[in-house]
Amino acid sequence: MTGRERVIFALDVDNSADALKWVDKLSGEVGVFKVGLELFVSEGPALVEKIAGRGEKVFLDLKFHDIPATVAGAVRAAASLGAFMINMHALAGSEALKKAAEAVREGSLKAGKTPPKLLAVTVLTSHSQQTLAELGVEGSPAAAVERFALLAKASGADGVVASPLEAGLIRYKWSDGLIVTPGVRPAGSSLDDQSRVATPAGAVRAGADYIVVGRPIKAAEDPVDAARRIAREIDEGL
Repeated sequence: MTGRERVIFALDVDNSADALKWVDKLSGEVGVFKVGLELFVSEGPALVEKIAGRGEKVFLDLKFHDIPATVAGAVRAAASLGAFMINMHALAGSEALKKAAEAVREGSLKAGKTPPKLLAVTVLTSHSQQTLAELGVEGSPAAAVERFALLAKASGADGVVASPLEAGLIRYKWSDGLIVTPGVRPAGSSLDDQSRVATPAGAVRAGADYIVVGRPIKAAEDPVDAARRIAREIDEGL
């Protein structure tokens, strides 16, 4: 893949009009558009279908986490929308992961869509060893990520969402797994609410297939140029 194809732009807005303006602005400059909780709750499935209908790839980032039957139902519905990737928490457990993997195929087949990639969220990039300890999760973030990634692999997921700092470890353990990394910041950017971060080129060199970038592009004086510089950094760093 080219650097451009690896960039997922986070549509961190709360309405369809603004989201579609960003899609228009960055179409052809990034590979995937991410629809997260705030935007999805505001605008619903129709926006996902509208973006996908324009020929764009959509990462539906809703991080499902519930009992297996409920997760499977949500995944089945999400798989019918034409998204390129969807995700759920690995913490939902192996049964939920297995049922979700089946539901992806069922939902997409019924809708006549290409099955989206099912990703398991390992450890949020906002977590540190201290915050994991508060939740009763033993060991380092890397150790927890490894456990969750191997659980996802054994349960039929296509890949994981993980910090770029753990991408290399996951790639070693899961050679053909899809790795999506948030927590990516170009050199000199603010860390904001992320704890475990890397540069775009560093994340891809470590093993990431896709990187999620939001504020460094959105807040730039020239967002298109910012997206191009990130893509160029990836290409030159490989």
